[in-house]
Amino acid sequence: MDYSWLHAPAAQVPETAQTLLGWEITAGGVRVRLTEVEAYAGTGEDPASHAHRGPTPRTAVMYGPAGHAYTYFVFGVHWCLNIVCGDEGEAAAVLLRAGEVVEGVDIARKRRGDVPDRDLARGPARLVVALGIGATANGTSLIDGNGPLLLTPPTRPVARSAISAGPRVGVAAAHDVPWRFWITGDPTVSAYRRHVPRRRPPR
Repeated sequence: MDYSWLHAPAAQVPETAQTLLGWEITAGGVRVRLTEVEAYAGTGEDPASHAHRGPTPRTAVMYGPAGHAYTYFVFGVHWCLNIVCGDEGEAAAVLLRAGEVVEGVDIARKRRGDVPDRDLARGPARLVVALGIGATANGTSLIDGNGPLLLTPPTRPVARSAISAGPRVGVAAAHDVPWRFWITGDPTVSAYRRHVPRRRPPR
């Protein structure tokens, strides 16, 4: 079991993100194999990161130990789940964008509704719903087994040659930084949508 990414510096978060593809995350009776992730650095060089301007009450967990969960609410509707990376005091995180439900399909479908298997955890909000987690997971360890989530090494390792990279989805800054990584050709990978600024109607 290779957990060396837990000791990688924040500046190496793109490499950490690729390493996490194929890893499996379990919660609430559902196990998901990660097929798509996004890297966010908090080193002051990534304006798309929540930690770009320094720590806040919301982002404090990003400056804590690697291997912990960082959850946040978006658009007043959805929760998203990240894995904290980097040394303590260095903020970085990997957003879990999509995955394949490999255990607990019936439980995931009860949470997600009558959707095709490939859509059960296809997208960051859908993944969180499938796992049945929310705010209470924030700041908990994904490694020690004491929290609601457990992250485990892949049963099917992913070769680097099988990984694609491209722009992150829906970010308002650093649009074209190719820090979204996915397993090439996997049907559970979400669709790419570039951020489109909202324009106020003329008065």
